Amino acid sequence: MHGTVLKNKSVFRLSVVGIAVMSLLSCKESPQIAEPQQVSQSVVEQANTSEVSNQKSSKFVVYQVFTRLFGNTNTSNIPWGTLEQNGVGKFSDFTPQALQSIKDLGTTHIWYTGVPHHALVTDYTHVGISLDDPDVIKGRAGSPYAVKDYYNVNPDLADDPESRLEEFEALIERTHEAGMKVVIDIVPNHVARRYESLSAPDGVVDFGAHDDTSVEYRRDNDFYYVPDQAFSVPENHSALVLGGESHPMSDGNFAETPAKWTGNGARAAQPSVNDWYETVKINYGVRPDGTYDFPTLPPEYAAMGHKAHADFWAGKELPASWFKFRDIALYWLDKGVDGFRFDMAEMVPVEFWSFLNSSIKQQNPDAFLLAEVYQPDKYRDYLALGKMDYLYDKVGFYDTLKAIMQGSGKVSDLVAIHAEVSDIAPQMLHFLENHDEQRIASPDFAGSAERGKPALVVSATISQSPTLLYFGQDVGEDGSEDMGFGDPTRTSIFDYAGVPAHQRWMNGGAFDGGQSSEQERSLRAYYERVMTITTKEAAIAGNYISLHQHNLVLDNNYSEQQFAFIRSTGKEHLLVVSNFASEPVSSVMINIPKSAIANFDSLAESLSLPDLLNDSVVTATTDDQGITVNLSLDINGSVILKL
Repeated sequence: MHGTVLKNKSVFRLSVVGIAVMSLLSCKESPQIAEPQQVSQSVVEQANTSEVSNQKSSKFVVYQVFTRLFGNTNTSNIPWGTLEQNGVGKFSDFTPQALQSIKDLGTTHIWYTGVPHHALVTDYTHVGISLDDPDVIKGRAGSPYAVKDYYNVNPDLADDPESRLEEFEALIERTHEAGMKVVIDIVPNHVARRYESLSAPDGVVDFGAHDDTSVEYRRDNDFYYVPDQAFSVPENHSALVLGGESHPMSDGNFAETPAKWTGNGARAAQPSVNDWYETVKINYGVRPDGTYDFPTLPPEYAAMGHKAHADFWAGKELPASWFKFRDIALYWLDKGVDGFRFDMAEMVPVEFWSFLNSSIKQQNPDAFLLAEVYQPDKYRDYLALGKMDYLYDKVGFYDTLKAIMQGSGKVSDLVAIHAEVSDIAPQMLHFLENHDEQRIASPDFAGSAERGKPALVVSATISQSPTLLYFGQDVGEDGSEDMGFGDPTRTSIFDYAGVPAHQRWMNGGAFDGGQSSEQERSLRAYYERVMTITTKEAAIAGNYISLHQHNLVLDNNYSEQQFAFIRSTGKEHLLVVSNFASEPVSSVMINIPKSAIANFDSLAESLSLPDLLNDSVVTATTDDQGITVNLSLDINGSVILKL
C-alpha cells in the first residue's frame, strides 16, 4: 500500500483485520502423529503436507530498495528539506559493489520502489517536464504511488534527467549481470491527479483523454467524475507539503472540473486530507453501485492455466483501462523488467487481474507477480482466478509475529494463523519490514533490531514462500528521522532523506560496513547467514511440521515464547527452534516424535547435529518415542539443526 497518509492506511487495515478467514479450499488433511505417551491429541500440526506442485524448488528472496533513498550519502536530514538540501539517491548508485552487497543476502529479485515517474515538487521544466502542483502532492519528494507517467521514470533518480529512461535500462542490465532480477511497482488502482505521459509510444492515449466528463460513470471512461462540481484542495493541506515555504503553484487551488473520485474511492469534490487526494481512481468497469460492466470469469477457471485465461478474454469488449494497463506492463517487460509488485490489488476486480496477468505470462512465463492484498477471504481468488504468483502475508502472519516480538502474543497464535493458509503457504510472501511498516528497531515496534532475529529465522524458514527484506533492515535502521510528511518509525517515502544506519554500511560506496558499529556488522552477518541457509538447504522446499503443541504439554521448559518446527524433504530434515523470550533459556528439551522423521529407524542412539546457524554441534538422543534435543537458547537466539 502506498500509505500516502499513514493514519488512513491504518484505518483501512483495521477494517480488514476483523474479516473472518474463509474455510480452506482444497486444503490437504493434516497427518496425525500420536503422542509419545498417549493418544489424547495430535502432536504435530501440519501446515502444508506438500508444497504446491507448480512451485519451484528454490526459495526467492526479494530485496526492496527505496530507490530514491538507497544511494543517498547526504546526512543533513533537514525536515521538509529540498533535494538540494538533503540529497537524493540515483540509479548510478547501484554499482557492482552495491549489487553484490544486496546479492550477499541471498537476493534473487530486487524490487526497485519508486521508479515510475510520479508527481513531485522539484522543478524539471528545463527538460520539458511540466511542473506539478504542490496542492495535490504529498511530501517534498512526492508519493511514489501517485504515478504521473507510466512510460518513463522518476527524473530525481537520474544523473541526467533527460536520459533517465536510458539510465534505468542500464540499471536493469547491471542487475541482470549481477545475477538478480528486476521488479518494479505498477499501481492499477489509481494515478496522479494530473496524469501526463510525455514518453508514451505512438498511438498510446493518456488516461482520461477521451472520457465523457458529463457523467459519473461510463464503461470506457478511465476515471469516475463528480459532474458539475470542481475539485477543491483538502482543508489544511498547504502546510503539509512545503513546510511553510513558497512555491509558484502553491495557492490552495488545483484546476480540475469536474472533480474526479479520489484513489481510495472518496466521491466528494473536496476530499479529506486523510484521503488519497493526490490520486484519482481508475475505472475498471465497476459501476458506482458495485455491479460489473464486463464478463464474469467462470469459477472453473480457478483450476486453469494462464493460456486458458488469455483465451477467455481474447476478443471480448472490455473497459479501455484494462488495455491501457496491459500495454504498460508489456512495455516494461520489453525493457527487461522481470516482474511487478501490484499496489492495493484488492481494490481492483479479480477479472482484470486474470486478464492482465495472463497477458504478462504469455510474454514472460517466468514473470514474478506479487500483490498487496489484506483481506484473507480474497486470497485464494486473487491467486487462482487472478493468477497472482504471491501475496503479502500481512494481516495473518506478520501481524501475529509482530505481537510476539513485542511480547504480547503467543506462538500458538502464529501456528494457528499459518495453518489457515496451509494450502497456499508457499505463495504467501513473508516480511518483517517494508516501506509501509514500522522499522523493527523503532520504539513503537520492538525497540531493538535484535528482537528481529528469531522472527527472521521463523519467517524465512517456515515455508518455501519468498522472503522480503527492506533495505536497512539488515543493519538495524530505526526510522527515527522526522523528515516532514512521513511519520517517524517508518523511513519516509515522501521526503528527501538520508538513512543513517544504511549510510554507515554503504561507507561512501564501498558497501563493506566500514562506518558501521560492531552491532550493525554483526546483525548484517546474521542476516547473511540466515538467508544463505534458507536459499541453499533443500529441506526448506519440503514439508513443514510444527512441534509447538507437542512440546508445550511436556515438562521440558518449553513455553509460548519458543517455537520449534521441522522442515523435511526425503531424508533431509531441519529442526528450527527460536526463542522470543526476554531472557535466555538455559535448558529446553525439544522432543521430536519418531513419526515426524521418515528415516527414523536408521538413526543411531546418539546423534551429533550440526547447527547451521551458529557453527556448533548439538547432541541428541533417540529412543522408541523419538528424538530428544537438549538446547540452551540465548535471548533472541535460534538454532537450525540438520538431521
